Amino acid sequence: MLATRTRPYFTSSAALVLSVALTGCGQEEAKYEAKSAPSGVQASLPAVPNVPQKPIKQGDAYTVWGASYSLRSRVRRKEVAGKKLSVTGYISKTNLSEAPECAVHKGGKADPEGCSPPTPAFWLCDKKEDPEAECIKVMGWASNFAQLYDAIEEYDKKEDAEPHMDTFWGIGIPNPIPNAGAKVTVKGDYSTTFTRASTGADSDPIMGLLTFEAITYHEKPPEAATLPGMKTK
Repeated sequence: MLATRTRPYFTSSAALVLSVALTGCGQEEAKYEAKSAPSGVQASLPAVPNVPQKPIKQGDAYTVWGASYSLRSRVRRKEVAGKKLSVTGYISKTNLSEAPECAVHKGGKADPEGCSPPTPAFWLCDKKEDPEAECIKVMGWASNFAQLYDAIEEYDKKEDAEPHMDTFWGIGIPNPIPNAGAKVTVKGDYSTTFTRASTGADSDPIMGLLTFEAITYHEKPPEAATLPGMKTK
């Protein structure tokens, strides 16, 4: 009679005993013990940022800072981006002095070939002395320097003349013509781009751009605006 071979096996209890035995062969796991910081030691934290406390609006009109801050804010952006706003501030500068000689002439005459003047613009700031980087560029109040040439001539002859009509954009050029030092409220479409210029799109994602619709003078400019080479009274 053949002997029956049986396969050796461990019971679950035996396996458990073996596992405990093997674990006991190593070092015991170190236990975490909380320790307090040495006395007199203080954490070094960065200073709290100095956020300027400036008004968003003056009455119903935005300040320059208020409009541009809202444009950059994820929460407030929808209130101003692509909206019609009124913004109050000072005109710090214009680009009329940058008009090249080839562009300073009467309306109805085309600029010569190769003449590439900028689109007339001025910068609106909360303070007269603010740098350009803290101001909103305003465009759309005159299509080119030839239109401004005719307007300057008309306003020079008659101070209270009706606004000269810009024949390209069909708008009245402001009287007086915007110039540095004036305090104004400008109404227009506020966005990050200006696409009406024939020379291409202009953009400013930080301060935004204001496309002119109307202007109210609170303080007129101390000097009348003019173009290089023009003779006025």
